[in-house]
Amino acid sequence: MKALVTGFDAFGGDKLNPSSLAVRRLKRKIGGLTIHAVELPTSYSRSPIVLRAAIHEVQPDIVLGVGQAGGRSELCLERVAINVQDARIKDNDGKQPIDRPVVRDGPAAYLSTLPIKACVAEMRKAGLPAAVSNSAGTFVCNHVFYAAMDMAEQHSMGFRGGFLHIPYIPEQAARVGGAPSMSLDDIVRGIEITLAVSAVRQTDLHSVEGQIS
Repeated sequence: MKALVTGFDAFGGDKLNPSSLAVRRLKRKIGGLTIHAVELPTSYSRSPIVLRAAIHEVQPDIVLGVGQAGGRSELCLERVAINVQDARIKDNDGKQPIDRPVVRDGPAAYLSTLPIKACVAEMRKAGLPAAVSNSAGTFVCNHVFYAAMDMAEQHSMGFRGGFLHIPYIPEQAARVGGAPSMSLDDIVRGIEITLAVSAVRQTDLHSVEGQIS
């Protein structure tokens, strides 16, 4: 079994992006799962092209996107990708689409096909702050999440997919002041737990946010 895990390059004037730092540090094998990591450009136009090429090369069973969400305090597994581009800031190509679709005439939304509640439950068991999120935003993270799920659904690429938003790492939070952060080691651990659970579970927990009574 193979997983493709994507991170992004730095954007918005920052010099780093913890998503790309984290995916580079992932184990190359988790049980029977082989991990392939790739960095995507923070670009509406170029990110799906790089993603599609990586999917064709790897032929993954699982695709997990990872992206920075400064201001969040938890590892957030996203439930839904929406067919909207609505950028608060410019991407790395200087583009700032407003109220445009990711895929013209595409469905309004796609749901993650990973067991997100089970993954959240396991991250919490490991002592990591984690949550199910119902909004991946409308910037390039959501754009890539939607594009990946559209590839799986409309082009019969045969993988399950999802997206994980991560907080700032401490050195970023120190620069902006007052923002929550998480160590890179814990972020890597959360990604690896998500991959391990996704590799062995086809169905999700039926409980509130993965809570186990």
